[in-house]
Amino acid sequence: MGFFIPPPKVYKPAAEVDLGPDSDEHYISPNVKAPRVAGFLVKMLAWVLETPVLGWIVLGVLKRDNLVYKLVSDAEIPEPPLFTATHTWQAIQEQSVRVTESRLSPAERVQEAVACVPAAAQAQLEPAAGFRRWTVRDFHRAYRSGQATPTMVARRFLAAVEECSGPDLNMGFFISCDPADVLRQAEDSTRRYQQGAPLSAMDGVLVAVKDELDCLPYPTSGGTRWLGSARRCAADAACVAQLRACGAVMAGKANMHELGAGTSGINPHHGATRNPYNVGRVSGGSSGGSAAAVCAGLCPVALGADGGGSVRMPAALCGVVGFKPTAGRLSNSGLLPLNWTVGMPGILAATVEDTLIAYAAIADQSKPSPLQPELNLPMLTRTRSMPSIRLAKYAKWFDDSSEDIRSLCGKALQMLRTHYGWESVDVTVPEIEEMRLAHYVTMGSECTASLAAKYLDSMDRSEVGWDVRIALSAYGSFSSRDYLSAQRLRCRQMYFHEKIFETADAIVTPMTGVTAYALQDDALSTGELDYINGAALVRYSIAGNFLGLPAITVPVGYDRGGLPVGLQFIGRPWSEATLLHLAYAMQEACGKKVLRKPKVHYDLLTKE
Repeated sequence: MGFFIPPPKVYKPAAEVDLGPDSDEHYISPNVKAPRVAGFLVKMLAWVLETPVLGWIVLGVLKRDNLVYKLVSDAEIPEPPLFTATHTWQAIQEQSVRVTESRLSPAERVQEAVACVPAAAQAQLEPAAGFRRWTVRDFHRAYRSGQATPTMVARRFLAAVEECSGPDLNMGFFISCDPADVLRQAEDSTRRYQQGAPLSAMDGVLVAVKDELDCLPYPTSGGTRWLGSARRCAADAACVAQLRACGAVMAGKANMHELGAGTSGINPHHGATRNPYNVGRVSGGSSGGSAAAVCAGLCPVALGADGGGSVRMPAALCGVVGFKPTAGRLSNSGLLPLNWTVGMPGILAATVEDTLIAYAAIADQSKPSPLQPELNLPMLTRTRSMPSIRLAKYAKWFDDSSEDIRSLCGKALQMLRTHYGWESVDVTVPEIEEMRLAHYVTMGSECTASLAAKYLDSMDRSEVGWDVRIALSAYGSFSSRDYLSAQRLRCRQMYFHEKIFETADAIVTPMTGVTAYALQDDALSTGELDYINGAALVRYSIAGNFLGLPAITVPVGYDRGGLPVGLQFIGRPWSEATLLHLAYAMQEACGKKVLRKPKVHYDLLTKE
């Protein structure tokens, strides 16, 4: 080990870096040097890191061994810092879109989105051959026809939550769910349908809300057992309020990794969220509860928050769609300020069509046009007729995943070429590992700055999970120099991606480097540190957050163990419509073969 710090990296100017397929830029696979620890070892490490002097020495060694000093802190970087990932208005000529007027209400935007979705082949609620997921339009159609009511579905939902939260399954989907509140909302929606006046296609549709977003009557605890009482929740988050205006039924607060400080979804306070495809596997984090609830059929749509792949990564592990729009496209009002410049709300949904409908409902139209372009909704009825699309692929990065993921994602790209004639363009995306480390420094520094003075400095650390105590120790070790160096790397990456998007419509990658890994019993009460699996899970997530780019993941199959695999598209700023087109095309090309029934699943619409 020792204390020798290797010489810092000297970066050449970003404009001199070759982004072509034959670039001599060296790809660094995540250089994680930390064994998995859980149980007693997690407690011991937390105690060491919180000990004066000794803790700083150990943290210094860990940062050295994981190349934080070499690639970020002490590096010679010619670019100035870029402190935010916001993007100004850009005139993007997106194909096959419907432009919405800024004056439209959330409910009116939902109706616009429904008009962009291909008509359902069947109006009956008889399941097609094989497994299918009920969608927003399925629920709306059933409510309008009288085949089901929101109240009926809400009662089935509450029974399912009680069952899956019991000792036999212990799925850990929700932190809090108020049956009386859910039934009150459902009964109000049922009356609107009986009067022939539903507010929108989302009226009566259940939506789970990650415990990082304010949603009355619940406290917002961020997955902790202390923050809910320390921070008063006075109103709904903006995106929650917009969904309510559409008649959606807020189903409760979904479980999450404590403070969003992990990728497993293991929460020692509220239980580990288990993967519905295999209850012995993780759901991912930190929006694991939202992803698993959609996967298990408890709701067709859920809200999450994405600061480092926290929507998209659990969506991929649970076999559903995960969507993070451009930074600024959704309002952060009512979102816990855990990481100001990299985090934002996101959507998890059963299908791309449901993702579009929810996106239309919660898009923020309150800002003046110079700061945000008009809202384009993709006309999914015309996806097949779209002209050529160019997808940028960095082969070394794309292939840095498990054999099954690499094979399935490669075949998915081939299907897009076969079905649509869209081509892949080989490029180099430089400094991937450097960007991951810079994002970690940024996220950790902002989390500490946000929580320290008001909460962490005055609280009893025993209230915090052991794994998160370790994370907070690491976050608190970053200096202003570390943070500034990270923002200079953000500036470089913004330049690289802008150049790539001059010749490509989107960047395509796997969503994760591994599928859902095993839940270990020794981690359930303490959490765990598994930085090797953690780095593999976030390998393809970072650009969406660090650079504020829109990104979406869609299921493309299952590994040999039956666990879901997702493919990701990363787009230009404000190109959400294009990404939704790409995801819909992928969904349709894959067809029914990506629809295997999870081992834990509830049919809320046709169950007697």
